[in-house]
Amino acid sequence: MSMINTLRAAVRTNRRRGASGVFAVLPEDAGSAVVDCAVYQQGKRRGETCSPREAARRVKAAHQLPEGEGSFSWIGLHEPTEAEFEGIAQRFGLHPLAVEDAVHAHQRPKVERYDDVLFAVFKTIRYVEHDQLTPTSEVVETGELMVFAGRDFVITVRHGGHGSLQELRHRLEADADEAGLLAKGPAAVLHAIADHVVDNYLLVAERLQSDVEEIEYGVFSAKGGRSADVGRVYQLKREVLEFKRAVVPLLRPMQQLSEPLQRLVDPDIQKYFRDVADHLARVAEQVQGFDELLNSLLQANLAQVSVAQNEDMRKITAWAAIFAVPTMITGVYGMNFDYMPELHHEYGYPMVLGAIVLICVGMYRGFRRNGWL
Repeated sequence: MSMINTLRAAVRTNRRRGASGVFAVLPEDAGSAVVDCAVYQQGKRRGETCSPREAARRVKAAHQLPEGEGSFSWIGLHEPTEAEFEGIAQRFGLHPLAVEDAVHAHQRPKVERYDDVLFAVFKTIRYVEHDQLTPTSEVVETGELMVFAGRDFVITVRHGGHGSLQELRHRLEADADEAGLLAKGPAAVLHAIADHVVDNYLLVAERLQSDVEEIEYGVFSAKGGRSADVGRVYQLKREVLEFKRAVVPLLRPMQQLSEPLQRLVDPDIQKYFRDVADHLARVAEQVQGFDELLNSLLQANLAQVSVAQNEDMRKITAWAAIFAVPTMITGVYGMNFDYMPELHHEYGYPMVLGAIVLICVGMYRGFRRNGWL
């Protein structure tokens, strides 16, 4: 809580100073957590990787020049601690609530606005390769990606072992010119990140399709009621639900970023956000379809198991009825009575055996004809 209280005080101080541009004496900026930090001017990277403090200084200096219009810094961090992130949060006036979410992670996907800063939370998804789907298979692995987009800075905070933005950053820098996305400022970087995350969703959805089809084939195969594993169906459903929790909450925020009322996003960039929102809606429909299909497969598999159990019970009952006939007859003739006419009949023994066989054969044929055996 001490960090949050310190940040609240720093934010109030930054607001009082307004546009004076005077920086307070802040704790040391994040060190080991910084993956990359650079300044971009007119769509091009200026200078080598620097510290967040140096990046803020360069952007401030660039704004004093006519050609420095639109300069911004992009700071990338990986799982920073409170101490590592405190200096950056104070320097850029980040809201304490957003900072707390970024440091502690485990947040619901969302896009929030704090004054002139957009704070976005994305769930990153990675498909886990597996030779065979089992009741304990991990199909998707999740991580988190937080983005602070201000007027002259972008700060990305990544949690998890995947979802690196290095390749995306290099691709944007390779396309860096006055017509490129980087030339359009932090909102364009936010779009590029959102597009990158949603494209990964599409790839994961395609891979999940094959797993769902494999489960479907197993349930409706010739031995589906016996060979299909309810645990596999349930495990895949849990993995799909985890994917669904990453996709569905982002639908409304992506639509909001593409609306004209969103003044923090350039109208030219809003068109790109509409494309991201369309792709996200497509993924959401796929995931919803997977969820509903797995529900049906789970119910169908349970119904098949129930039917198979009923068939077993009918077979057991039929055989028990057949064996009850010789048991009853032999039980009658096993009684110790002196006067039982059949005991002294010359053909009594073969007649009783014949009767037992005929009755059992008749019952067997009757059960077979009615589908019990």
